[in-house]
Amino acid sequence: MNDKNYFPEGMLIKTPRNREALTSLASLEEARTNAKVLEARVNLCTSHFELILDLGVCRGIIPREEVAWSEDGAPPRDIAVITRVGKAVSFVIDRIEYPENSQPVAYLSRRRAQEMCVKNYLNMLEVGDVIDARVTHFEPFGAFCDIGCGIISLLSIDSISVSRISHPDDRFSVGQLIKAVVKSREEPLMVENNISRGRIALSHKELLGTWEENASRFEIGQTVAGVVRSIENYGIFVELAPNLAGLAEWKSGVEVGQIASVYIKNIIPSKMKVKLVIVDSYTGDRHFIKNEYYITEGNVSSWKY
Repeated sequence: MNDKNYFPEGMLIKTPRNREALTSLASLEEARTNAKVLEARVNLCTSHFELILDLGVCRGIIPREEVAWSEDGAPPRDIAVITRVGKAVSFVIDRIEYPENSQPVAYLSRRRAQEMCVKNYLNMLEVGDVIDARVTHFEPFGAFCDIGCGIISLLSIDSISVSRISHPDDRFSVGQLIKAVVKSREEPLMVENNISRGRIALSHKELLGTWEENASRFEIGQTVAGVVRSIENYGIFVELAPNLAGLAEWKSGVEVGQIASVYIKNIIPSKMKVKLVIVDSYTGDRHFIKNEYYITEGNVSSWKY
């Protein structure tokens, strides 16, 4: 669905297309004429809440009212402006001014880039579409993700993986680029000439493989590393992969979040169970388990774990 114009912020900045557009004033004028979405990093925010960018061949300015798009046209809050400093932002070029005895200045609009992203990309997405996303921040109930030009969507904690986690930072880190699937969406509304977007909810676990696909990576008799996810009175659940956990016999001294060396005692496909024995456990890197995608593009029309 993406025509390669709209990405989570930070994905475009180092691409040849983006670099070429910033090589000369002529290429900037061409980008302005064709309303190309570009990216650059914000150097500072002025006392008037204007964002200043270095475009290489000239200075770029994003006026406060052009920093972010909203359906109701409300101006961005102060915090939404100043938190852009140091980060890559998407924009289109509104105009380039050439004052006498001074360097040219390009006036930019992140708002327009976001509006174009909503109209030409996000509003075209269908349930099941696999898209790029970048994790921006966490709440206990989920991870918020940039799904295009700084437009944010929620990936709820129960949709991150089959293996249960206590917090989204058990699976992701802020700034991480991930794949996601459109879990649900509201239909966008068109009010006169205003553009709105239907709220999009994301999922992630469908891309991490079925039980059978994950279990096929392991064999009875192997000793492997996993992460302790929960301790129950009947045993200890150890995550072997984001969509696969096994049940180990109870062992003293084991704590949730530890890395565990486990012996695979049995794999029972008919019951979708993996039986484990904990050999040892220790405190280590909480991002030990890597997300491995079995699906990276297209549309997930159906999925059964």
